[in-house]
Amino acid sequence: MAILLSPVYRRQMFNKRRAIWVFAFAIFVATLTGGVWSLAYRTALDQLAQRGQGELALASDRLTGHLFRYRELAVVLSEHPELVTLLTRPSDNEQANSLLRRVADKTGARALELVDTSGRIVATSLPEIPSYNTSAEPLRRALNGALGRANRVEATRSGPARRLFSFAAPVFAGDGPSQGAIVAEVDIWLFEQNWPTSEAVVFFVNENEDIIVSNRSELVLSGRSDVTFLGHTRRLTASHDIWSIKAGPYLPMEAMHLVRDLPVIGLVAEILLDTAPARQRAALQAQVAAALCLVFGALLFLAAERRRALAASLAQEEAANTLLEARVAKRTEALSDANADLRREVGERRDAEAALKQAQADLVQAGKLSALGQMSAGISHELNQPLMAIRSFAENGAVFLERGKREQAAGNLARISDMARRMGRIIKNLRAFSRNENEPMTRVNLVQVIDNAVELIQPRLRADDIALEWTRPSEPVYALGGEVRLAQVFVNLINNSADAMTGQTGTKSIQIFIDNGHKLAVTVRDTGPGIADPEKVFEPFYTTKEVGSSEGMGLGLSISYGLVQSFGGNIRSVNATEGGAMFTVELEYWAAERAA
Repeated sequence: MAILLSPVYRRQMFNKRRAIWVFAFAIFVATLTGGVWSLAYRTALDQLAQRGQGELALASDRLTGHLFRYRELAVVLSEHPELVTLLTRPSDNEQANSLLRRVADKTGARALELVDTSGRIVATSLPEIPSYNTSAEPLRRALNGALGRANRVEATRSGPARRLFSFAAPVFAGDGPSQGAIVAEVDIWLFEQNWPTSEAVVFFVNENEDIIVSNRSELVLSGRSDVTFLGHTRRLTASHDIWSIKAGPYLPMEAMHLVRDLPVIGLVAEILLDTAPARQRAALQAQVAAALCLVFGALLFLAAERRRALAASLAQEEAANTLLEARVAKRTEALSDANADLRREVGERRDAEAALKQAQADLVQAGKLSALGQMSAGISHELNQPLMAIRSFAENGAVFLERGKREQAAGNLARISDMARRMGRIIKNLRAFSRNENEPMTRVNLVQVIDNAVELIQPRLRADDIALEWTRPSEPVYALGGEVRLAQVFVNLINNSADAMTGQTGTKSIQIFIDNGHKLAVTVRDTGPGIADPEKVFEPFYTTKEVGSSEGMGLGLSISYGLVQSFGGNIRSVNATEGGAMFTVELEYWAAERAA
């Protein structure tokens, strides 16, 4: 009993239990690593198969589109009147030969031939005239009135054999059977020369199980079932066909095999995708899983050892825990105070930003009301003049009605209607200009915006004897911005130009034109004295008016600058070489118009 309770025996039992746990943990790590590798490998193969299907579909579509151009070429040539006439009324075929040669040179076709029902070639683009067997494809189907296609391999005296695709279209000369056929033949070698570089091995197999098209020259004209050449053995997984290949340095050692049937051209598309990256990815993930398990096991081991060591010094641990809790509490309190200060600062900053935005909105609205105040006299005249005219026309109309002159009365009513529409348009522009716009930026017809601004400012310009030359485009020009804010920009710019020419003798004019080229820009130019300091003209409260003047406080151009900046645009001012100031507003095109 004393031996069982001796420290040496207890240490031996502890070491034995530790060895058992280590062995069990090693088995668990090995099992988990194998499972992770298997799952990662299957996932990588699924992703590889999806990518391979895409590459195979792309290569198939590229080859099909290339061949179909020559099928359509045969169909188009079958209706050529010169070729149809040559079949129905045999004559000198030199002109038809020249036509076929020109078309072949332009399209890259190897041969274009016109064949009659007996198989005799009536016209050809080749220097030599071979003969056709009317029972062979695709001529047989064409002579029966249908489209024919075929592929074949033609031996050459020197060099590799030619791989040719042929398409035949029947030639009709009215009702009845076909009078012959147009045969378009293309050498697939030209297609392979323009094949984009790809790591995957792609090849196309014909009805004879021959590889007739491939992006690997060593596979061309080899039999698909030629196991000696490909040197492959199949190893089927649950959902993938994996080939082990031993066929030279340019083919992968192990590859996934995918197939796509192309009945429209009589071929089967196949692709071999190297599985080495999938194996490497699975191995890497398995290694990571094993490393994590080992780290976790080491941490558990260290934790157990630490727990055993800490059990011997429980009193010291309790004291250390008490001290640590006190430090944590103190640190938590300090962090809580800092967090409260930070929240208070964030709240103050939000309040300041809200106040700033409200002040900016109030400043913009004040600028609009200031502009309306400057234009009030001219607008009052514009409204008072039609009101007086309406009163006069109404009184005259009543007199005409009493005298039975209905036509003159109707004319007066029409003039009253025109005057009312004019007043309504003026009031509508004033109401739109004075409202506080808070809507987001959207599509704005820049031409209509400038029209509204011009109509608002026109009475003042007439009162000051200023000529306005507005070069208006015939089509709408759409910009990104806000309609009311953009109108305020142009009203401010026109008002600024008019203020600059106040009291000036000689020609006073303002020109407005739009440049809707690569960049969308609107230019407002005047014939005033120019700008003394163009760099400061957009600063708040900068003005050239006399102190105490009632014409403004120098905020119009500053507000305009801020509005244009909010649209993502820019505004600049320069002195024109011929005299006067020139302001240019650059804006962003509306997205759909910019794409067009």
